[in-house]
Amino acid sequence: MYSIGAKSSVIAVAEPGGSYQSPAKLPEWVEVLVDCPGCSDLFTYKIPAQLAIKPGDILSVPFGATQVGAIAIRLLTQPNLDIPLEKIREVEDVVSEGFFPAGYWTLLNRVAAYYYTPLIQVIRVALPPGLLGRSQRRLRLTSLGKKNLAIYISPIAQQVITLLEKTPTADYSYHYIQQKVKAAYRGIRELIRLGLAENYLEPPQLTKPKLQKAVTLLDNNHDDLTARQKEIVEVLRRRGGEIWQSELLQLCSTSTSTLKALVDKGYIVIEDREILRREQGPTVAADWAKSLTPAQNNALETINSLTGFAQVLLHGVTGSGKTEVYLQAISPLLAQGKSALVLVPEIGLTPQLTDRFRARFGHKVHVYHSALSDGERYDTWRQMLTGEPQIIIGTRSAIFAPLPNLGLIILDEEHDSSFKQDSPIPTYHARTIAQWRAELEHCPLILGSATPSLESWVSGNQLYLSLPERINSRPLPPVEIVDMRQELKEGNRSIFSRKLQNALQQLAERQQQGILFIHRRGHSTFVSCRSCGYVLECPHCDVSLAYHHVEEGAPELLRCHYCNYGRLHPPHCPECSSPYLKFFGSGTQRVAQELTKQFPNLKIIRFDSDTTTTKGSHRKLLTQFANGEAHLLVGTQMLTKGLDLPQVTLVGVVAADGLLHLSDYRANERTFQTLTQVAGRAGRGDDPGRVIVQTYTPEHPIIEAVQKHDYQSFADAELAQRQTLNYPPYGRLILLRLSSLDPIQVQNTAQIIATFLNNKEGFEILGPAPASILRVANRYRWQILLKFDPDALPNLPDWPEVRTACSSASLSLSPASVSLTIDVDPINIM
Repeated sequence: MYSIGAKSSVIAVAEPGGSYQSPAKLPEWVEVLVDCPGCSDLFTYKIPAQLAIKPGDILSVPFGATQVGAIAIRLLTQPNLDIPLEKIREVEDVVSEGFFPAGYWTLLNRVAAYYYTPLIQVIRVALPPGLLGRSQRRLRLTSLGKKNLAIYISPIAQQVITLLEKTPTADYSYHYIQQKVKAAYRGIRELIRLGLAENYLEPPQLTKPKLQKAVTLLDNNHDDLTARQKEIVEVLRRRGGEIWQSELLQLCSTSTSTLKALVDKGYIVIEDREILRREQGPTVAADWAKSLTPAQNNALETINSLTGFAQVLLHGVTGSGKTEVYLQAISPLLAQGKSALVLVPEIGLTPQLTDRFRARFGHKVHVYHSALSDGERYDTWRQMLTGEPQIIIGTRSAIFAPLPNLGLIILDEEHDSSFKQDSPIPTYHARTIAQWRAELEHCPLILGSATPSLESWVSGNQLYLSLPERINSRPLPPVEIVDMRQELKEGNRSIFSRKLQNALQQLAERQQQGILFIHRRGHSTFVSCRSCGYVLECPHCDVSLAYHHVEEGAPELLRCHYCNYGRLHPPHCPECSSPYLKFFGSGTQRVAQELTKQFPNLKIIRFDSDTTTTKGSHRKLLTQFANGEAHLLVGTQMLTKGLDLPQVTLVGVVAADGLLHLSDYRANERTFQTLTQVAGRAGRGDDPGRVIVQTYTPEHPIIEAVQKHDYQSFADAELAQRQTLNYPPYGRLILLRLSSLDPIQVQNTAQIIATFLNNKEGFEILGPAPASILRVANRYRWQILLKFDPDALPNLPDWPEVRTACSSASLSLSPASVSLTIDVDPINIM
């Protein structure tokens, strides 16, 4: 028998028949990927003795003069560096442990390669916010700078001061100032030199677990307790011996000093425990599986029979019961200890779907989307890593949810453009990543829609399942087309046709409910002078300002829908001083006002991005409507996305033409999908539905296809056009978006990159050309579109070379930067 003294060195003793060897050397260094723009290399750090680090941990490390977030990639017993060991800096802290499940790196690396994005940027998008903290350089006015001294400063420095004075703290990050002020670095240097401003380093703001004090009862006799103390102990015993301190204080109407006395006597222990932050939905009544139609049953049996990866297109008309198929497909997976991931296009759609899932599966359902607080997203992510069978419902970012035992992925309303990210990079599509994820996890992927995307429709590597009829044999609502040209000829100048007016009047009389769809928010599209024709435009963007009506008697407000610039409505034309300014176009606000005037008995709820800015507002407004507190729901695109409101009998589309005539090759597809989806909100209950579509082009093939609920004829005609022009799904696109504060610089840079690309083969170059809206938020935008065959392997450019060409062009022209975004498989090319 061997014993080791306190000061003796540890040795290894061989088992019988074994050989003697020294213990394995513990890793003392770690290679990390740092969260710093332009840094894609691995950096080596020393592991302090007090820290235990594993690959996948999120760290905080010193980097230059700042502190940044980092990901531990691999551990080393010896650093692969030629620098003295004493010069290698130490890891500051472990922010969070084990945040990446096994196999997760394969997915993230594939996303980085396909979307030409640095891996660290993909990680930033995948992780909940606040984990990769980064200290940032900030600028603030000094007490001298706040005094408004009469000294000369350059115009650039004055712009920086004006910007800083807009915030109460007179404080902004360098990054923000450089975005807003051209050549800002010159003004910053001048202000610091004059003592009017100072810079400082703000430490990282990291998300941490939420702790709460918990009280635990210990087993002791109660001889020395007062009556009051015995009462508290008895409450604790009835509650199972453990309770949150705040709850105990409230139940017993006592104080912390009384509890401290119990701690001192050894009867209870008070300690910090973690409490998970979760989205708190209302309590819902339990629900059970519904009986299925033959088509639903066939779809469910097919899905349940799948083993391993398979892609399924579930094409069901609106109201055909796709959600019930999802619910019954998930149920056996939970029993097998597996989890499911359900993606929806809009945050506004999650409350209704979440309630249905929680009614069926209770506490196993979790929500993950950008409207949650940082703490809620952080805790939900960690909840996923436990491996317990669960269901995650979320928007596109939830595709990165780290469920370790994934049994099924569902994309509901898979056609929706909200699944595609335009900015920031990576410009990923959740459907594409869902396909890769399902392959890696060896699980089925269900793409559900009443109006599938043409890419999914023609995909050959999938099972096609159809739900051609609504549940309970309910008919699809008839679609009535109203020619607004004829209405105008017959003297009707209202934004509502006579047919729609009659239908709205009947809603109030019969106490029924309806939906009115308008494709834009606000009151009026633009404000124009009737004397000289001048249109009020945003000073920072090349677009007109929209009029927003706040409330009666409030100042009239004009707002830009691109950069959110706002100003008061002027009493006179800025160009000719005429008082005759008129509002043109119709947004949700104006339609709601017109409804109030014409139908005073009609109760209205507006449902658009202006009325759903606060947390929980989506659920609140939909609950009010479902409870019968309004006759009419007036809104924008959010109304088209899967809402199930059985009491709705009327759907009206105020102006279908606003969707049709956009300069985008997908305009026809979007119009058909939007109109078919919004029409599908009618007639889902016992009462029959009715749809009225107002248009100035009733003869358009898309309008005719919508009227007949004919997806097949729409798809055939649209695919023929796409094939002729080699557009997706028959071709692939990559869009290069360039922007700068300097209009000449961005144009010249675009020309340089286009010339560079012309030397390559295998793709067609369209452009460079200015974006359809050249200037947004004072940044001038140009585009280059690359078009190529999806089946070929074209000689695609070396993107680091392209970025270098972009940077070189910027440096040769002026210090202001040109940003380059590579949008792979773009959805929006306007």
